[in-house]
Amino acid sequence: MFPRAELAVDPLNLAERLLGSVLESRSAEGVVRVRLTEVEAYRGRDDPASHCYRGRTARNAVMWGPAGHLYVYFVYGMHFCANVVGLTDGEPGAVLLRAGEVEAGAELARARRPTARGAGTLAVGPAVLTAVLGVGREHNGVDLTDPDSPVRLLALPPVPGRRIRTGPRVGVAAAMDLPWRFWLDGSPAVSAYRRGGRVRPRTKAG
Repeated sequence: MFPRAELAVDPLNLAERLLGSVLESRSAEGVVRVRLTEVEAYRGRDDPASHCYRGRTARNAVMWGPAGHLYVYFVYGMHFCANVVGLTDGEPGAVLLRAGEVEAGAELARARRPTARGAGTLAVGPAVLTAVLGVGREHNGVDLTDPDSPVRLLALPPVPGRRIRTGPRVGVAAAMDLPWRFWLDGSPAVSAYRRGGRVRPRTKAG
């Protein structure tokens, strides 16, 4: 399990730390574990692409802390997206979980997403990732550091040989050029970024 203090950091630092960690969901249907391969950092009042840019609301309240909780929101009237909250209580910031590699519960994951073309794309995309994990509105605010939580974040050592790369965030209308999307280089479970066609990553970090 992640200690809460390790998650109470700037979203940019948290994003890198989350890559390679495992998100586990448990329900009556079974257990699904996904190793995170792609995430996006969102700050608060200094980030115009953030849900908290205009202040605190009932919708974004979880994003204001404390760290280590899951912020789940509904989008396009049909999908849920999940974020790991960072920073300290009262300071908004979170990391959107964009994609992962299913490491356990593949049969259940495929049943939740029967249209997946292959194992590599089974949990690619923020709405797809939550669907595979069975995460919905009822999980908004759950404590990822609690051993008894239905959704837990498991800290694992970095994946050997995989470099972290960065590039612009996907699908944002503001601050779209900031390289605040992070992914594990070489993983098949990473979104294809398009902005008028596929573009190459802007920057990279070792």
